[in-house]
Formats: sequence, structure tokens, C-alpha cells
Amino acid sequence: MTTYFEGIAPVRYEGPETTSELAFRHYDPDRVVLGKRLEDHLRFAIAYWHSFAWPGNDPFGGQTFERPWFGDDMAAAKRKADEAFALFEIVGAPFFCFHDADVRPEGATFAQSRRNLEEMVDYFAAKMERSKTKLLWGTANLFSHRRFMAGAATNPDPDVFAYAAATVKACLDATHKLGGQNYVLWGGREGYETLLNTDLSREAEQAGRFLAMVVEYKHRIGFSGTILIEPKPQEPTKHQYDFDVATVYGFLRRFGLENEVKVNIEQGHAILAGHSFEHEIALAASLGIFGSIDMNRNDYQSGWDTDQFPNNHPEVMLAYYEILRAGGFSTGGTNFDAKLRRQSLDPVDLVAAHVGGMDACARGLLCAAALLEDGSLERARAERYAGWDRPQAQAMLRSDLAAIAARVESEGIEPQPRSGRQERLENLVNRFV
Repeated sequence: MTTYFEGIAPVRYEGPETTSELAFRHYDPDRVVLGKRLEDHLRFAIAYWHSFAWPGNDPFGGQTFERPWFGDDMAAAKRKADEAFALFEIVGAPFFCFHDADVRPEGATFAQSRRNLEEMVDYFAAKMERSKTKLLWGTANLFSHRRFMAGAATNPDPDVFAYAAATVKACLDATHKLGGQNYVLWGGREGYETLLNTDLSREAEQAGRFLAMVVEYKHRIGFSGTILIEPKPQEPTKHQYDFDVATVYGFLRRFGLENEVKVNIEQGHAILAGHSFEHEIALAASLGIFGSIDMNRNDYQSGWDTDQFPNNHPEVMLAYYEILRAGGFSTGGTNFDAKLRRQSLDPVDLVAAHVGGMDACARGLLCAAALLEDGSLERARAERYAGWDRPQAQAMLRSDLAAIAARVESEGIEPQPRSGRQERLENLVNRFV
């Protein structure tokens, strides 16, 4: 039964001049950009947890949403799935994403929780046969339940490690069965509050072995998707082990997993780490570990992860510029890890939020594609480093300090600073916004 979104028609592209609240102004799924349909560039996904499981609470207030599918039994879980697929159809979402705890009730035992998940996977599979919406990625919730208060893979209790491993196995099985294109590990509480009770070396070894087990199991079952880690600084623990892209890459190199695992980068997490979104994307691409993104935004006056829908297309443009420079998504996509504000109570609010987010992303990508096609920014970048293309400069990298020092003196090298042209390049970018 699907009645929550009753009366809301499927959203269509109507162009920039439309005044309709529920129409796309910039997102035309079939428009071809850089040789690919816009839908295939953006690969939008709806996050099950924020759109259908979140009750509207925050650190200072309780539930504000009243959804007809809220409940702790299988009937409520199936009603939630029915309404979710109704939203997917309304906005034309090609993908969705979920945690196990989002889609099934918690059982009295692990075995019961697993059976509940398996029943919902079968329910999803039947719905997906009649829908265009596929699974971008699945993941396990290893952070909400009190058993994970000291982490999952890094927990000091080996029984919690075992429970987490069993949970990930069940979720990876579910993702594989549904044809998911990725599997994400979000270490929500893989960190520590104080060094007074923490063995850093032991916890790192546990986390490394846990991830290796996930990779081993992926290959054992023939899962062809990508394993992703989502960097997350600070919140909720004081020190998160997966702080940013650079930290995750160092971890992967330490355990020999840099060719097996990539990253799912969230805009809000990048900001909390003190970076820009485009920095994290560009760094991941340069390290060969770029996989997928969670698209949202933070309130820059708040010091925590507010998970708002994106609406700033100039910011979005810079992110998609780096994605396009890196060759675009392969198995990854644009997952809206974003939620309504607590006062946005109506069904149409949830639809409108996704419409606005999809439009902002489409407009940003179109601007980024135009800038990339123009080539001016890339030519300016190449000119800045042109000196390094000379054979003598390349040979210097294979030389040594003494030989280089002798050359500086013998040739009387006295370099003069050159402008970085930042303001001119910013003006160039703004011409395409």
C-alpha cells in the first residue's frame, strides 16, 4: 500500500523558465554532455536512512516526523519499502542506498535480525524487477546500537568484533544478491574518546584485519562491486581513525589494500576535516582511490554535520569538475546523504528537497563540463608547470643534491617568482557559473 505520496505526479524536466515547484529546471536525464547522458554522469541515489528511517530528532530535541511506516515489525518495514519505491519513481532515481538497520527491524537475536534482512532483500528484489531503480551500495549500521559504543572492528571486546563481522557478512551478501555496485564501510565509532583507555596499535591492527576479511569475502562470493571506505572526522568520537582521504590512504597502504578499496567522500565530512569537497575528490583521484560521493552540505555557522540538501551550484560545480577531470564515476554515484529540516513535515517537502538537490547537481555538472570543454583552466594549469616538461628538469629528479647545487652555481641560476594568477583563474571559473 502506497498512500503517503498520493497525488504527487512524477517529476519532469521543464527547463530553466518553469515556475513549477516540482519540476526539474536543469536536470534533463537524457541530455548528452561530454558524450554521456546526464543521468549516467550523475548516477543519483536516495539515502534510505535519512529519507525513510530518520524520525526528525537532533541532539537537543526528539522526533518531529510522523510517518505511517514507523514501527518495529516486518509489516512496517515493507510499508516503508513500498513508500520508498514510490518516491524513487516520482523523482526518477536510478539508485538507492541503505544500511541493514534502515530496512529491517532488530531481532531478539542476531539470527533473527539476519532473517529479517534476508526477507526484506527478497521484498526489495521483487520491487526492483518492476522498477528502474537499482542499488548503488549497501552498508552495515555498526554505530547506533549500544553494543558499538566503543567501536566495531576496533572494539576492545572480541565478541563485538565477531558480531560486527557477522553483520557485515550479512550485509555484503544482501548487497551482492541485489546487484549492488558498491559496498561501503562507514566507521561511525571507529575512533576513541581518550588515550587513557585506548591501545592505538592494537585497534589499528584489528581494523586492518577486519577490512582484509571484507575484501577476502568479496572475492570468495564473486561480488564484482567496489569496496568503499567513507572518511569521517571527529564526530561522533573525538578522534576518528578514518579522518580524511589522506588518512584512509595511509591506512590502506599500511595493510596492502590500496588496490582493493576506494573511498566514498561526503561533502559535509570534507568540511569538518578542514578541507574543501573538491580537495578530497582531487586527492582521492590522484591517489587512485576515488570511488563515489555522498552529496549534502553543512551549515557553515554550525560545528557539526547538518546533512542538508545541496543548493549552492557554484560549490557543486567545483566538485564535479574534479570528478569529470578524473574520468567520471565508474561504479560510484551521487548519493543524497541529506535530510529534511525538522520542521519540514509534509510529503511534498521530501520530494521537493530531492528535486532541488538534483537540479543543483545537474546545474553544477553542466557548468563544470562547459569549463572543462573550454580548456582554459587546464591550459593555465599546464603553463604553470611547463618548465618541468623540459628534459633538463626531468633529469634533475633523477640527480642528487650535490650535482644540482653545482649546476645552480655554474649556470648562475637566480629564479624570479611568477604569478599564480589565482584571482584571474577565479574570474575565469565564474564566467561558467
